[in-house]
Amino acid sequence: MLTPDEELERAKLEALAEFAAGAGHEMNNPLAVISGRAQMLLRDEQNPERRRELGIIRAQAMRVHEMIADLMLFARPPLPERGRCDLSAVVDAAITALRPKAELLQIGLSREDEAAACEAVVDATQISMALRAVIDNGLNALRPEGRIEVELREVDAEHAEIEVRDDGPGIPAAVREHLFDPFFSGREAGRGLGMGLAKAWRIVTNHGGTIRAASSPEKGATFVLRIPRSL
Repeated sequence: MLTPDEELERAKLEALAEFAAGAGHEMNNPLAVISGRAQMLLRDEQNPERRRELGIIRAQAMRVHEMIADLMLFARPPLPERGRCDLSAVVDAAITALRPKAELLQIGLSREDEAAACEAVVDATQISMALRAVIDNGLNALRPEGRIEVELREVDAEHAEIEVRDDGPGIPAAVREHLFDPFFSGREAGRGLGMGLAKAWRIVTNHGGTIRAASSPEKGATFVLRIPRSL
């Protein structure tokens, strides 16, 4: 059962998703016109400086289009295609995918449980995407020599939890309130900018689960993905 704060957070993000769906549809039409006209003018333009400027206009229009596509995915994501899988393998795959980035940033990334099998009926691709987004959020927050630890645990026969904890700067209370909002910038706190945590929230809640964050300046940040193991 959700707490009152979690219920409020869910309602807020659902309302934001409804807004994103409507706004995204309305903005795509003028963006298509801007991009199309720039492309048409580029075909006949010979002046190098004007070609450069038209290229910038088209590129920026496409950038906004991609942002809207992310918003639409947040607002109307595909339903999970559930199948029986091993969450332990999902965790290993997510860590393996991000280990090259962690090594490049000189950040330790490790799994801290016994790696026992944990069967669940979920969309393994989507759960892996959510987990990678949370881990990547930590990678963007930490400085060299920082650490991220990932732990999978069986809560009971019906639920499992994946915990991602780091020893970074933590998350200020003002940022935590908007942590799962699309495109909210926590860059001042070193937490990046984009759709990663918003998509993670959407995926986990679409599975009937929850995602919560805790933080303190002394202990960094901890994210817990609580995932139902059965339909």
